[in-house]
Amino acid sequence: MDRLLPIAFLFGIVLSPCVFAQETQKMSAVIEGDQVIVSVEGNLFTAYKFSHDQKYPYFWPVNGPASGESVTTESSEPYPHHHSLFFGCDKVNGGNYWQGENDLGQILSDGPEIVEAEGGRVVFTDTCLWKQPERDAVIRDSRRITVSAPGEKARVIDFEITMEPLEDIRIDKTNHSLFSARMVPELCVNEGGVLINADGDTAEEGTFGKPSSWCDYAGSRDGITEGLAILQSPGNRWFPSRWFTRDYGFFSPTPMYWLENDRLELSKGEALELKYRVIVHSGDVNEAGIAQHFLAYAEKADLK
Repeated sequence: MDRLLPIAFLFGIVLSPCVFAQETQKMSAVIEGDQVIVSVEGNLFTAYKFSHDQKYPYFWPVNGPASGESVTTESSEPYPHHHSLFFGCDKVNGGNYWQGENDLGQILSDGPEIVEAEGGRVVFTDTCLWKQPERDAVIRDSRRITVSAPGEKARVIDFEITMEPLEDIRIDKTNHSLFSARMVPELCVNEGGVLINADGDTAEEGTFGKPSSWCDYAGSRDGITEGLAILQSPGNRWFPSRWFTRDYGFFSPTPMYWLENDRLELSKGEALELKYRVIVHSGDVNEAGIAQHFLAYAEKADLK
């Protein structure tokens, strides 16, 4: 923690003890059908949905700590293929693991396993195959998901994924790629919400294409202000990645729209590891202490 203080003072960040010294909430996780149900103090927080009828596994709902209602949407116009909080990619060896019919490509779960079912956090893992019908899988990914609630006003999802190419891979330039969130319309910029990055740039106009360690999307609904932030691990390739953002509620830290030579090539067995932290919070970006949360996250990554 002491190593963070010079950085914090340099950027004018006050490291309020309330962000780090709150009472941890009791977590639980259970597999019910094709979902991992995660609860905080007995109340539903999120579900990791992994049915083979889906394009890819995703989290929904992602309930705010104050409202108990999802801050993300499972499907919404103008792009109903955005499913809440998810990981996918288009243009992978000609396959589409993001949108369109399932025969264009699916990310298929082998079935999650719960590692830690209750306590101050829950942990589960999943292995997924990226494949098209009647064809061999092109990627195997391994996921480790840790969910915690450091206080009444915040929920944390740590999403770690390692992508292992099962053959030589080429991903062409695409905006449909990697870890992403789609907010409910009521919290979007178009409805008066605030999208902001680590440098204080706001809305699609200020954040699109900008490298940033994090972005936060927050707004008010029924008199309650809540939001969701995505933090990139400093150990990620391309950190800090540029962001693809939209005022209608989509945001994603992705390099794939700005690739050198408009493509990424990975050799068979050349693993790509990526880590993200999601903060689901009450209040706006400042009240939630998102900048402070990132410093703590970066410190943790640096110590590993």
